[in-house]
This record gives sequence, C-alpha cells and structure tokens, in this order.
Amino acid sequence: MTATAPADVHTGAATHPLDLPTSEEFRAVREVLDDAGLLGESVRYCFAGLEEPAKAEVLAFTEGDRVDRRFRVLLLDMSGAPSRDVVVSASRREIDRATELDPATSGQLPIIDSEFEIMEEIVLASPEWCDALRRRDIDPATVRAVPLSAGAYYPEETGRRMARVLGFRQDHEKDSPWAHPVDGVVAYVDLTLRQVTRVIDHAPLPVPDEPGNFDDPDQVGPQRTSLKPIEITQPEGVSFTLEGNRLRWEGWDLRIGFNEREGLTLHQIGIHGRPVVYRASIAEMVVPYADPSPVRFWQNYFDAGEYMFARYANSLELGCDCLGEIRYVDVVVADDDGSPRTISNAICLHEEDYGILWKHSDLFTEASETRRQRRMVISFFTTIGNYDYGFYWYLYLDGTIACESKLTGIPFTSAYPAEGHPFATQVAPGLGLPYHQHLFSARLDMAVDGTRNVVEECEAVALPIGEGNPWGNAFTESRTRLTREGEAQRVAEPGRGRTWQVVNPGSTNRHGRPVAYALHAEGTPTLLADESSVVAGRAAFATRHLWVTAYDADERYPAGDYVNQHAGGAGLPTWTAADRPLDEDGQGADVVLWHTFGLTHVPRPEDWPIMPVDYAGFRLMPVGFFDRNPTLDVPPSSNGHCHR
Repeated sequence: MTATAPADVHTGAATHPLDLPTSEEFRAVREVLDDAGLLGESVRYCFAGLEEPAKAEVLAFTEGDRVDRRFRVLLLDMSGAPSRDVVVSASRREIDRATELDPATSGQLPIIDSEFEIMEEIVLASPEWCDALRRRDIDPATVRAVPLSAGAYYPEETGRRMARVLGFRQDHEKDSPWAHPVDGVVAYVDLTLRQVTRVIDHAPLPVPDEPGNFDDPDQVGPQRTSLKPIEITQPEGVSFTLEGNRLRWEGWDLRIGFNEREGLTLHQIGIHGRPVVYRASIAEMVVPYADPSPVRFWQNYFDAGEYMFARYANSLELGCDCLGEIRYVDVVVADDDGSPRTISNAICLHEEDYGILWKHSDLFTEASETRRQRRMVISFFTTIGNYDYGFYWYLYLDGTIACESKLTGIPFTSAYPAEGHPFATQVAPGLGLPYHQHLFSARLDMAVDGTRNVVEECEAVALPIGEGNPWGNAFTESRTRLTREGEAQRVAEPGRGRTWQVVNPGSTNRHGRPVAYALHAEGTPTLLADESSVVAGRAAFATRHLWVTAYDADERYPAGDYVNQHAGGAGLPTWTAADRPLDEDGQGADVVLWHTFGLTHVPRPEDWPIMPVDYAGFRLMPVGFFDRNPTLDVPPSSNGHCHR
C-alpha cells in the first residue's frame, strides 16, 4: 500500500485548454480584477473556475497551439452593492465580460465562508432569538448556529440576501451539537444588514440529551480485535499513467478537471482512440426535506449551486480514504478574497479488482477459463455541513463507465415528540432524523464515435398470445427515438428494463448496426414534493430521470447559474421550452444528457450517530460499440493465489 507524490499539475504555463488551474493563474486573475477596481474591502469571491473554451475549439486543439486561459469569477459585495459575474483572461490579463446582477430577478450568489463565520454573532445580537432559547432554559452561548439557505418563499425577501438559522446545543467542546437540536425555533437572517429579521418560535420541544459522539471511546465501546489486515499491493506498479491531468489506462484516455461547484470533472473520455463522452460532471444536487412544520418546511439545499460544495473537498489519507497503490492529485481553488488555496490529495486515482470479468467451464470442449474484472477509480470526497459525499467515477475493462455517489456523515437531526412523528425516524430518546432525499444531476455531454448522436428509449415489451406467439412466451425490444427536447423528458421504468441509448447513426459495427452507449438508470424516486411546490419549481431537473438537450456551451447547470434564492424555472425548464430538435435529418445532433439519480432516505436507527455509507449511481454501457467482447485479450491471473 503506497502513495506517490501528488501530481505536479500546478506549475508553469498551461499547455492544453483543459489543464487544471494553477495558483499563478488565480493570482493573475485577482490582480486583473483589482486593477480594474472590481475588488474592495467588502467584495468577496463566491466562485472562481476555469471558463472552458467552446467544444469545437478544444477538439481542434493540437499540441503547440496558443492557449488562452479564461476564468469565470462571481463577485459578491457584502455591503449590498451589486454583485458581478466576470470573465477574465489570465493569459491576456484582460476582462472579457463583467455583468452586473440584479438579485431580484437573477437570484443570489452562493453563500460563502465569510457569511458562515458571522452567523452566531448575528443571532446572539437578536433579543428574539436569545429569548426563545432562554424560554427553553438554554444559555444562548451554548447554541451552535447552523446557517442554511433560505429558498424563495416570501415576496418581501425578494432581492434581499437571506439565510435561515437552526440551533444545536453543544454541551462541551468535544460534544456533537447534532445530538441536541433546539427544535421549534428558527431565525431569518438578512446577511447584508447582518441582523435577524424574524424569529419563528413554534413549539418548545425538549432538547435531546443523549450524546452522539461517534469518536468517543466511552460511548462506542472497545474496538473489535478480530479483523485481520488486508493489504492491497501491485508489486510491478500501476497500469495507468498520468501526464499533467491526462490519464491513460487499458485503452482509456481522458483528462481530469476540478472546480468548486461541480467538483471532479472528466473530459474527452475515449477508449481505443474512439470518443465516448466529451464532458461528464455532477452539475447539481438538491436535498429536499419532508417535514412541513412552520420551522422546517423551507429545508431544501442545493449543495452545488448554493454552497459550491467542492470547495470543501477533503485532503485524502492513504489507508483510510484510499487503499492500494494510490496516485493523488492536488487541486487549487480560490478562497473568499480570491487568493489561491491548494487542497492537497484532493483527487485519488487507483486501480481495483472487481471480481469476475467472465468465466466458463465448457461441457463439450472441457475448456475452463476465468478472467478478473478490474476498474480504474477516480474519486474525491467533500464535507458540506453534516453530510459527507464521495463521488467515484469508474472505468472498466469492458468499456463500461459508471458513477457512484457514496453518502455518509451525520444525518440532519430534529426533536422527536413523545406522541411520534410522521416525517422522521426516532434514533435516540427524543431525537429524530427527518425524511429527505438526495438527488443529483449528472451532466453527460455525449460524443459516441463523434458529436452527432441521437437518443433512443429502449425497453422490453411482452407480446400478447396470438398469431406468431401461440404460447405467449414472446417478448421483444421497442425503440423510440427522442427527436425534440419537449419529448425528451423521461422517467425510468425498471419494470420494463428501460434504458436510453446514445446512438451514432453515422458509425456502424461489423453487423451493420449503429454503435451506441446505453444509460442504465437505477430508477429510484424522483422529487417527491408536490409539482406546485416551491422546491419543485426551483429543482425542476429532479422531477425527471432524464432530460436531453441540444448542446449549448452556456448551459452548464440544470437549475440555472444563480441558484441561491432563485424563484425557479431557470435551467432545464427554460432551455427545453424552445423544444429544439435533437435529430437533424436522421443523422443526429450534438446532444447532452442530464440524468437525475439519488436516494430517498427514510433513516434507520443504524444511521445514528454516524451513517454507514449508502450508494447511488448509474452506468454507461457499450451496445454494439465493439464488434465482440473487447476483453478476450485480458490474460488470466498470475498471482500465487490462483492456479490453472
């Protein structure tokens, strides 16, 4: 079990348009903004990331071409002056665009650390908040203020930068506040004025007393001694290479990217010299809660669009987060004042065994062969508030691409009344875990053997008994081509085996069939909130498992560019209202798939005081992309634990 030094991808001038951002580039961007008078004492960064060139420009790039590195920066003026969306060229040291935003129509910029840091100071200055706590016999100084996004529920808050605050009592420095929710009271905070505008004191529910300290030996008991060590080694080294941010492994070839809104991004994914996906990312996620009480009805968090959740990416540790022969990659982001901040070991790269690839013991020939599957793993972990999310992209020997989200951490807590609670699970005396969902949107800019693709919905169809099917055993496959954006808003049907195939009409295999990759959805519930609800309007992407759009470089985020306090309707609903064609004369078009996947979490007692990892994801599998099994050349295992 070893780890090599983090990849050296942050020094020198960029040699490719999709190189990872460097500290030098972020410093150059800040200098340009400062020289232009766009920074000041009250101005903070809400986002800074590479403004990727247009797809055609990247695909036409050849080594040695000039690279213009442009960055998009969202600037918040905490004094209340207008915010700005700015595009800066770090190469030319020029501002290409500076747009002044109107929060009344565009929504607010993301919530930042500088605002989190002042939240307790704001609520402790509120007599209404402190009085509500004292009525519960709680010292306000012992309550941790948890700042949460406000949504868009009150007309009087339109254009104002708002947050909500729930409180959690902390009994001592090492005590987990999540075990002691101060339920029944919430503060509404104006972040610009730095004052509480309203306190709702609905019900003085008892604060749960039992500790929830999962790291306290006195509470968790002695550690078991029965587990024997597992060592994962590759004596001859790894099978992959990483040059800058370009990864090659067993025919796969791609580039790795990272930004604080989407986290890990994968670019120009191809296998054996053939393109499959131009760009893949988790473009948004929403966590809607089910409790309709007056102090909790507004709980729904867009962790990407409202919080830029990947800025909290973990520095991973060998043996704990990653096991085996590991290669780490550092990433650079910008902090609130625009200075570069390096997150060491943010991205983990490794290979892992994945069981049987194929196997057969033949009755007639006596041939007996087994091959083992292996996958390339590209991952990162981030902590946003109480939850921890791992995002894992997998490349398999057989041409499959998969994405998996791993959810752990501490579920959000509430009080649990003695009479019971229809929207939460009791996990300790007086302590509940509210029902909620975690819904992710994967943006898959497809390029199956090129950029002209079509999408076909495929499913199994049982045929009735009749002529041609006298015994009633027949079933076949139906295929429906999705030709316009209006009809390409679909839900999964696991009972029908529904998949969506991305087909290239201009590329055929040896059987004369167009090559394809199929999206296999898990088919878990989409957004359960009523279609007329505020959250359904703001998270419309989560109401369908699949959306297909015509490629547009500006369409990056399914809930819109500025999610915080946006009234809804931005992103996919607006784009698809144009009902653009997705197939031009039967020859395909440049299409993007947006896939909703996730978990509907009805918590268990086993999820407390820390939640074992739960999983959600999807697969992209080749369908006729290869002429036959592409892994026939995989050799048998040769280690000492396998013999022929």
